[in-house]
Order: sequence, then structure tokens, then C-alpha cells
Amino acid sequence: MTKKYGFLFLKGVAMGAADVVPGVSGGTIAFITNIYETLIHALSQFNLRAIQLLLKGQFKEFWSHINGIFLTVLFAGIFTSVLSLAALLSHLLETYPIHLWSFFFGLVFASIFIVGKQVSQWKWSTILSFTIGAALAYWITTLPASSGSESYAYLILCGALAICAMILPGISGSFILLLLGAYATVLEAIATREIGMIAAVGIGAIVGLLSFTKLLKWVFEKYHDLTIALLSGFLLGSLNKIWPWKEVLVTFTKHEGTPEEEIVPILTQNLAPDELWLVALVLALCGAALVFGLEWTGNKKSKSIQ
Repeated sequence: MTKKYGFLFLKGVAMGAADVVPGVSGGTIAFITNIYETLIHALSQFNLRAIQLLLKGQFKEFWSHINGIFLTVLFAGIFTSVLSLAALLSHLLETYPIHLWSFFFGLVFASIFIVGKQVSQWKWSTILSFTIGAALAYWITTLPASSGSESYAYLILCGALAICAMILPGISGSFILLLLGAYATVLEAIATREIGMIAAVGIGAIVGLLSFTKLLKWVFEKYHDLTIALLSGFLLGSLNKIWPWKEVLVTFTKHEGTPEEEIVPILTQNLAPDELWLVALVLALCGAALVFGLEWTGNKKSKSIQ
């Protein structure tokens, strides 16, 4: 029992680490470790029935209804990862951007095949869905970031939108925060333990999560193959965002003239590989190998966890 939930906790850690990096989705990790649909189903169980069980004091039935142990262990891993790795990943993005992006490029590229395998039959409708997903994700990655706001109301909105993206493979919650101009603000709030800002994002995330997962569960039940194909397309389109070699075209200065002044890239364009291409290739292969290893582990352990 301890061992199987230990693996689940580690999957949460991997999801949290992926969610910190703009362009990489924790939903991708959930999918390749074979817990995605279990997660969506558990979250969608926060419904009227769950409220009735709580009001009646039937806590054991409520806990079973929402698959409480699964959610608690998984989210413990996610929060542990976000709180402990946010500063480290931010440092790596600044110091070794090509190395880190190359690793995640390989991870996401390999994930396309893992997610695509879940489609029972590829036909014109699923191919069209895949194409739409790829085009939509690519378009999102070309949008310029905004300067954003630090008001609590805006952070609640950002949290709701980011969490919806976060649970979709290929659509990064961190990247949505970047587009909304809240990525640096949220990372700084986590690093400095700004409870008010963290709480605002958390409230938005809870509202977005509970509402969006119900829709996602319904779509999975009604249009499973089309949905999986769409998500596979999201992964392909998102590769544009995590291409390792970039040139910053437009920047925005946050907190200009203060000790917290920070230059944030708003618009970038991809460049051809440079002399680090071999190192980048090795790291991309490492990322791909990790994906296939996680899938193997997920297939091996999923039955006992679920």
C-alpha cells in the first residue's frame, strides 16, 4: 500500500515540476503515467452528491465518492514539487535555457506518440481533430504576453484559466500565466511566500478546476477518440513554444525603477540550432526516454492504484 501511493506521490512531483515550466503541461505527465482519466473522474465527483454527503456528516462516504486518497497523495506531490522546485527551475531557465528546453522538447515530442496510442482507430475525423488541436496550440504559442496586473481579482482569473490549461496535455498552465503577464508574479509570490497572492491564484484554480473537469469528463465519455486526438495535436503544436533556440524581440520591464525591476520577454522567434546542438540532442533523448519510462511504470502500477 505504501509503495503504490509512493509511486503516485512521485507522479504528482513530476506533474508539479512540469507545470512550473512555461510550455510544459502537468496533464501530459498525468497522461503518460496512466492516471489522467482517473484524475478527471475524481475531480468531477465534487458535485451535488458530494455536498449532500458532507452536510449529512457522512465523511467516509464523501471520501470514497471523491477518491480522496488518490487526490490527496497526488496533490501532495504536486504542491511539494511546486514549492520546492519553482526557484530551481527559474534559475535553470535563466542560466541553462537551451539545456532545459531541449530536455522538455524531447519529453513533449515523445508524449505525442504515447497519447496518440490511446486513439482506438485513426480515421478522417480523428486526423481532423488532431490537426485542429495542433493548429490551435501553435497559434496560442505565437501570442505575445501581456504586462498583466497584480490585483487579487486578476490573479483569481489567471488561476482559473491556468488550471484549465494545466490539466490539458500540451497546453501549459505556466504558459497561460506568461501570456496573462502573471507568471513572474506567481513565481515570486511562491518564492517569497506571499500568502495573499498565492491564495488568490489558489481560489481561481479551485473554481476553474471543479468546473472544467466536469466538461472534460463528459467529452471523454461521449467523444473519447476525438478528444484524445485533439490533445495529441495540442502536444504537437506546443513544440513551437519549447524550441530551445530563441531570440527575444520584445520585452517588458516589471517594477521599473524599483529594486524588484525585472525584464520579461514578451515576444520571441525561433532560431536555427547553434554549437550546442549535440548536447541539446542528448538531453532531448533523455527527456524522451523519461517519457517512455514513465509510461512503462504507469502501465505497471495503474491497476493497483486505481
